[in-house]
Amino acid sequence: MLSALKERVGQVLLPGDEFVCEAEDTLSLSATARKDTAVCGPGLRRSGDRVLVCVSGHLRHKAPNVFWIQSQSKRVVPAKGECVIGIVTAKSGDVFKVDVGASELASLSYLSFEGATKRNRPNVQVGDLVYAQFLVANKDMEPELVCIDGAGRANGLGVFGSGGLMVKVSLGLVRRLLAPGSDLMADLAGLFPSEMVLGLNGRVWVKSSSLQQTLILTNLLQSCETLSPDQRRALFHRVKQGTL
Repeated sequence: MLSALKERVGQVLLPGDEFVCEAEDTLSLSATARKDTAVCGPGLRRSGDRVLVCVSGHLRHKAPNVFWIQSQSKRVVPAKGECVIGIVTAKSGDVFKVDVGASELASLSYLSFEGATKRNRPNVQVGDLVYAQFLVANKDMEPELVCIDGAGRANGLGVFGSGGLMVKVSLGLVRRLLAPGSDLMADLAGLFPSEMVLGLNGRVWVKSSSLQQTLILTNLLQSCETLSPDQRRALFHRVKQGTL
């Protein structure tokens, strides 16, 4: 199966495509993990002796044997541990309701902030942007967010968004920006000094030194969805030279 997957890397796959496991690819529950076992990432699902494609997109590979589907989907499915940008929509007792772009609202307790106690409540208002992490993400339960890490520290999580602009992009573009050594992120950083918050729910918050530069960066981000690397570099060069 590994050879079949590697042959299709870079090609467009559609939902329903499948790869059949060979005898040597099958693992028993008592066996130890082998280095030649395929690891299925987003867009791929293992079912018995088959690997099924769940979404349409390009098959990608990361050494040694990690495979996933890079798609332009904007549908958000909560996953435990992912950091997302949410919008506080309501206060319900001791819980904030947060819109993360999924099919239902997520809950965020006021005690899920660094230093928060029953007497010292965080200053969170309806309409605020929060950068939070999924603590509970189950199809049978309401998603739950926290703004602290395992040590109880904020570590970059919490309320933010003063003076910036938030835009919606595809989930694939966010993963490209978050990838180590991302060329796209390096090109954006070379245009203007800016701050950027990336949520794995497809929301990106941008703030630069002026409103004009912030708008330019957000427009460039959205245009990168359909541009090839050469087209993107040419566009960024024109922006940097001030000829656009």
